[in-house]
Parts: sequence; structure tokens; C-alpha cells
Amino acid sequence: MKVLQALFFPPEQPGGVSSMVPYIHERFLKMGWDTELFSIPKRVRGKGSEDIEFLTFDPGEFRGYPVVDKYLQTIRDYLWWTRLRINKTYDLIHAHHPIPALVMKKLFPDTPVVMTIHSSYERELALNGRIQPGGPEHRFLTSLYGELEARVDRLLTVSYSFRDYLAQYVKDPAGITVIPNGFDEKRFRPVAHENAIPQLITVCRLVPAKGLDILLKACALLKRRGYTFVLHIIGDGPIRQDLEKMAAELGIYDDTIFYGYMLHPEEFMPFFDIFVLPSRAEAFGSVFAEAALCLLALVGTNVGGIAEQIEHGVNGLLVPPDDPEALADALEKVVSDPKYRYNLARAAWEKAKRDYSLQRVITQLREVYLDVAQQAGVGAAARALAEEGGADAAREAAQEVENSVAGGSAGDGEAT
Repeated sequence: MKVLQALFFPPEQPGGVSSMVPYIHERFLKMGWDTELFSIPKRVRGKGSEDIEFLTFDPGEFRGYPVVDKYLQTIRDYLWWTRLRINKTYDLIHAHHPIPALVMKKLFPDTPVVMTIHSSYERELALNGRIQPGGPEHRFLTSLYGELEARVDRLLTVSYSFRDYLAQYVKDPAGITVIPNGFDEKRFRPVAHENAIPQLITVCRLVPAKGLDILLKACALLKRRGYTFVLHIIGDGPIRQDLEKMAAELGIYDDTIFYGYMLHPEEFMPFFDIFVLPSRAEAFGSVFAEAALCLLALVGTNVGGIAEQIEHGVNGLLVPPDDPEALADALEKVVSDPKYRYNLARAAWEKAKRDYSLQRVITQLREVYLDVAQQAGVGAAARALAEEGGADAAREAAQEVENSVAGGSAGDGEAT
């Protein structure tokens, strides 16, 4: 089967989606599938002029707002770039962002398109103070979910909690398939070590949505309680200077190290003890699974996909968002008790290996791809022959295509 993995950000872009999809691509190649990666370079901006017609709402009423105008122009740019670069057809396209999903369905209307909704852009913008919840830009972005439902052949997402969030914006939330992210275990190698002083680490983009202001306040409380630690912050973003200033004001600047952006933090994480990230929202929270595979104790907030990864007191600790006192209490438990910390880390590692393996994702995606391709093939054959020879011929063609796809599935299974 020829499959195109359509990203928005280039594969080298930091982040869960862009860093995970190339591993999916490589695994399907090893299975003998013909797969390719596609994305738009950062340099392609302001090139496109062709609009996409929306089926479920009128984007015109939202024009004039910066976020909306930029989004619509990015759709035009992606459309321009795709027309320029793709001159072949595929059996199936898997889009990992709304923009490539909309563009691919316009350019290849007869090709089945699967779309994974990995995160909520509108929630991120709202939490970071860039748009108002319920405002025009927020309504535009949430309207895209219904548009995607109407256009693509199958919607996927990464957690049950995020599917519940999407339910308010689509007609059939039960029709959304949940496939949690998966990770190549070979990238993560736990290292036996003993740190005299507990080492805390967080890895994220430095934006308000990640709750790092709460983390710094909790660490200040922890220090006032007499505990020693080092907090390592890996990542960069627009509020880095504000966070550094806050750390100084709270008296923990000498206990905190700001590293900036790091391409492969998983090579660094195994030497630490505790991973902590008090996010205000997460669709999945890939970094928690990555930290678990590095054998770190996990401390997170009871939101979104984090709460699906962590069972409180079993394989990590959960606290409410925006609660420095509760976060300090949780950190105190793992900082003060190395044995408890290790037991949590071990349980998290076992769960991550079991539930978030890349092979599990490949198996589930393969089933989705074959099912969607079969349905698309049956539908196309039936429509074509219904026009030529009536309903009986259409039913015969549909059965023939179904048998053909099933046969291909068996062959693919032998190849794996």
C-alpha cells in the first residue's frame, strides 16, 4: 500500500508529533509498505492565493482577525506547495494536522484521508493569552473539527479525554478512533545512578500553558521546607526571561538550570530522578511517556492525557492544575523517599513499555489503514458500476474489491 504521511511541521521540528511520525514511517517501510513523508518548509510563506471552499461553515465571518487570517494564508501556502511538489497518487493519506488534511482532501478527493488530531491549537492559544475563549478566533478554530469530520474518511485522536473535549464540536464523537502515541524503546535507555541531591527535570516549550510558574512556586515552597534539589528546565520559548526573573525573586535561581532548546533530551533524561510538568492542558503529553521510559518518577497535573498515563500513587503522582501547594506536597513525597520514588518510576516504566510501544501504534494504524482503504475501494467500485450496470453489478464489484483488499491484508501480515 502506498501511504503518504502528511505533516505540517518538518520532521526535524521539535515536538511529539514531528519527532514520532518519522519512526512510524520507518517501521512501515520495514514492513514492505511504500510510505513517504511530506511537510511544508518554514520558508514557504505568503506564496499561495488559492482558497479552499469550506463545507460546514463560512470562514468569511472570521476574516480580519490575525490568527484566522494567518491560518487561512497557511492553508493557501500548503496548497501551493503541495501542487508544486506532489505529482503522484497514493492509496491512502494520513494527515497529522488540520491544514494538510484539508489540502489533501481538496487535491486528492478520491484518495482516502485519515486525520489524527494530536492537540488543541485553540486551547494552547487561549491558555497562552493570545485569544479569548469563545471569541471569533476561538470559534473559527473549533469549527475546523466539524469541517474535518465532514471531509476526511476517518478521524483519530490520542486520548479518550481529548475525544471527550472534541465531542462538543463534532456530530459523532464515538466515530473518532483513539490511538495513544507510541515510542521507539530503543531511543530510551535507563541508566543506573545515585544522585546525592534529587534531580528534577522538566522538558517543554516555555509558554504559560505548561504551568512552569506553578512549578517554580512549588519548588520555592519545597526549599522553604528544608529540602535540597536541582531543577533542570529543558526548552525555550517566549516566557523564558520571565521565568528566570521569577526564579530569582523566589530565591531558587541557584537551584535551577535553564538549558534552552535541546534536540534529543531523551539522551539526557536518564541521569535524573523526577520528571515534573504541571501543564494546564495536554491532549496526550508525550513527554511523560518518554520520561517513564527513562525510568523517572512522574509528577503531573490531573488534566487530559496526563491523567490517562498516570494512576495516582501507583505509577506517579497527580495534582490539580494551578496549585503550587499541592505540587510541593507531591514533590516532597518523591524527593524525601528514594525507595518510593523508584517504585513509582518502575511502575511507570512497565506501563509505558506495555501501553505506549511504537509496535502497538503500528499494529493499530495498519488496521485503520486497511479498513479505510477497503471501505473507500468498495465505495468507489460500487459507485462506478452503479452508473454503468445497475445495482447487481455494483454489489458484485464491491465484493470483488473487498476480497482483493482482504487478500492484500493477509500478504502484508506475512511480510511483518
